[in-house]
Formats: sequence, structure tokens, C-alpha cells
Amino acid sequence: MWPFQRKSAPPLIDPASESWAALTGLFAPGSTGVGVTADVAMSVPAVNAAVTLVAGTVGLLPCKLYSNGATGKQPAPAHPAYALVHDDANAWQSAGKVRELITTDAILHGDGFGFVVKVGSKPVEILHLARHAVTVERLDTGEPRYRIGQQVYGPDQVIHLQAPSIDGRTGYGLLRAGREAIGLAVLLERTSARLFKNNSRPGSVLSFKGSLKADTVKRIGEAWRAAHGGDNAGGVAVLDQAGEYKPIAFTSVETQHTEQRNFSIAEIARLTRVPVTMLQDLSHGTFANTEQQNLQFLQLCLLPWLKAWTDAYRRTLLTSDERQRYSVEFVVDDLLRADTAARASAYASFRAAGVMTSNDCRRLENLPALPDGDTLASPYTTPGAAPQHKEDAD
Repeated sequence: MWPFQRKSAPPLIDPASESWAALTGLFAPGSTGVGVTADVAMSVPAVNAAVTLVAGTVGLLPCKLYSNGATGKQPAPAHPAYALVHDDANAWQSAGKVRELITTDAILHGDGFGFVVKVGSKPVEILHLARHAVTVERLDTGEPRYRIGQQVYGPDQVIHLQAPSIDGRTGYGLLRAGREAIGLAVLLERTSARLFKNNSRPGSVLSFKGSLKADTVKRIGEAWRAAHGGDNAGGVAVLDQAGEYKPIAFTSVETQHTEQRNFSIAEIARLTRVPVTMLQDLSHGTFANTEQQNLQFLQLCLLPWLKAWTDAYRRTLLTSDERQRYSVEFVVDDLLRADTAARASAYASFRAAGVMTSNDCRRLENLPALPDGDTLASPYTTPGAAPQHKEDAD
């Protein structure tokens, strides 16, 4: 039985370890007074959208193991690591689902972990490890060791996915880097909810001529709230003794709630490097810049995570000798697919230049291969035709 499957509880995290340092301060309220935990952060729509977009895309993109030969690279389905990165990571979870879970931990907490079960040197399973179940320790050389239960494992058996960090040791997750921004977004959500619950009028003034005693003021206030508060709002008020009701004009527009909430979305976009248009804020989105921001999402946001995954896969699934002969890569073609006209133009250019065959293009469009589709001849030239010289044209 593996250490993290034992019924006994794992030891407490050592306060001197990186795991403790990564967790310290995550739950302490910041300047906003909001304790930012993973659950609180994911309740913010912008955070939820950004995290699920990045982690979901990393899990959705196919990943393959390639064999590098003299004629180029070819998929290597015979290697045991191929199925673990492309098909199923274990008996109940797909490879993409495990990547999604580990990436979510890394985005929020700064570190995500997976355990590679091996028989000899052969990998047979990849299991997602909860963030709190792993304690990171360091040797004098800086090489990490991972304590899981009572066992300690090296970096060749534990997938350690890290968010960008200051010192390169402990991941600087969203809960730390964006504590204030997330706390502000939570406050804006709560304020908006309370504001509209009260019909966008947070208060009013009841005035009477003359001075009132403290108990009289309290009694009048309670009577007014009972008669005109909650479900009774909007009724007709009757005042005596020259009483006057003055509502406070205080709307969401005047307090710039909309602008502040849009700014909080932009802050989350900056922290996660997700283009703001992909968080459904299209206030400044156009057809042109939205397409460019989709490309920016791949280049500036996704590629660092994909590179971290390929490095982790190579380190844990391949031996030092195999790393010279095999490589792990993500297939990002679907993210780069433009509209039909643009794809057709690109295919035509590749065919004319002799870069792609007809079957290469059909494969990218999920069409069956043709018997004569493996030739690199350009479809825009006539086979056997003599080139036309300038003097012949004259």
C-alpha cells in the first residue's frame, strides 16, 4: 500500500519546510479584512473563469510522447509513458483530468503535485496528490525531496508543478500574489449584493421638528424598519408630528460599482496572464484584438504551463538515457486554428511550397487519407511541363 493510501493521518507540516512557508499567510485577512482561501477565491467569477480556463485547457490539449529518429519525430505509443500522458493516468482518471487537478493546485497555491507509481523503472500510474499531503524538503545542494506520509521520494517520482516564484523554490500562487485583489473583488460582490437587496438605497433620513430622546429615536427607527423594510419596501409611508422622510440618493452608478468591478476583473487578468476578453469583459474587445488576444493567451499564459508539464513528464517518466531519444510535447494546433478561409489559404501556401502533402492537410481537418495524397508535388503546376523562358514569351 502506498504511503498516501494508509489510513493513519500524515504528520503535521514542518514549520521550517517550504510547504509551511507556502501556506503561511494565505488565510490571514489582508487590508480588505477578507480571509482569502481557495474556496473564497473560486467564488469570485473572474478568478473562477481564469483558473478553470487555464487548468481546463491544459487538461484538454492532447499530449504525446515522441521518438526522435534520423527521419524526424514519430509518436511512440509502445512506450509505457505514452498512455499516461495521452490516454489514462490511472484506472479512474484520464491524463487530462490529472493535469487539470495538479494545474489548479499550482495556480492557486503555487505548487501542484502528482505521484508516479513505478514498477522497477517503468511508470504505470500517475496519481494526483493533495497540496497539504506533501512536504517539500531541500538538500544542501538545493535538490528537492518530497515527504509523503512517512516516505521520502526524489524528483524522479513526484511531479512538482510550480507557479512563477521569487526565489525559484516556493511557488507564488494566486492566493498569495492576488490576496488583496481577490479580497477587493469579494468586497465588491458583497457590497453590490447588499446594495441591490436594499433596492439600491442604502439609507434614508427621518426628521422631526424639535429634539427627540434617545429611546424615542430608537423606537421610531425600529417601527419604521418593521413597517417599510424588507418585503414591505415600496409601500406608502404615513408620518405625523411634521415628520419628513428624505431618501439618500445613492445608486450603483454614482458609486462607480460597475467601473470598480470591471477593474477587479482586469486585476485578475493581470495576475493570471489571461486576456481580459477571455474573462467575458468585452468592453474594449473588437474582432481584431480578440483574435490577437487568443494568440496571446497561448504564447504568454499557456506556454509556460505547458513547458512546465513537459519538463515534469520528462523528469519523472523517462530515464536519463531515454531523454535523449524521446520527447514529450503538447499538440496546440486546435488553439491556432483560424477561420475556414484563413486555414484554406495557409494550406494552399504550404502545398505550393512543398511543405505539406494533401494527406497532411486532410489529417489536420480530420478527413480520411487519399491513396495518392502523399506526394509533395504542388497542385498548381502541371507535371512534365517545360518552364517558360522570357525570350519564348517575347
